[in-house]
Order: sequence, then C-alpha cells, then structure tokens
Amino acid sequence: MTFYDLNGKPIAYSEDEIHVYLFTGEAVAYFVENAVYGFNGKHLGWFDKGWVRDLNGACVFFSENASGSGPLKPLKELRPLKSLKQLKPIKSIREIKHLRAVNSLSWSPLSGTQFFAQ
Repeated sequence: MTFYDLNGKPIAYSEDEIHVYLFTGEAVAYFVENAVYGFNGKHLGWFDKGWVRDLNGACVFFSENASGSGPLKPLKELRPLKSLKQLKPIKSIREIKHLRAVNSLSWSPLSGTQFFAQ
C-alpha cells in the first residue's frame, strides 16, 4: 500500500499494513487498530478507508484504496524505487489516543515529512 500526499507524490508505503516506511527505507510509523503512531509513541493521526488523517481530521495522505469523504485526489506520480529497509526503532510507550475529530474534506497543513516528524 502506497501513501500519496496532496500533490500525488508517493511519500511512504506499508507492505504488512502495520509498519510504514519512507522510500528511503526508514521506518516512521505503525498502525494500532485505526490509529497511526510514531515510533516515539506519539499519536500522529488516524487511518480510515485508505486515508491518513491528522489529529484535526484533515487528510495528510491517501492510498490507492482511499474511499469515502475526502478532498479531491490529485494524479498519482510514479513510485520511486524502495531502498533497503533500515532496522525498525524500538517502539516507545504509546500515548493515549486523542479523541477523534470529525473527518474534514480538506488537506492538512502538515507535509508528509512534518506529519511523521511530530
């Protein structure tokens, strides 16, 4: 599963639908149920119907399978070659999930790298 940003640029991918990698091979996030967490334990956002949303409900990424409400999806760029995967960092203790915001029809102000760097 590939995750594209608001410009249609492929930013990250998941091969096991649990761990998220950048195309540089860096492990940056993982899913627990429908929540997205950084390896630092920070709750980054939500994954629902192929959309990755920030904590305010705005869309950060879409996947090939994205459906339901969301902003207009741009044309997808070609995926870059995947670099060798780096070792996954140790997962820190997860913070408590935030209350889920109402889904927005707009794009998040966070870029792909900003989303994962939270």
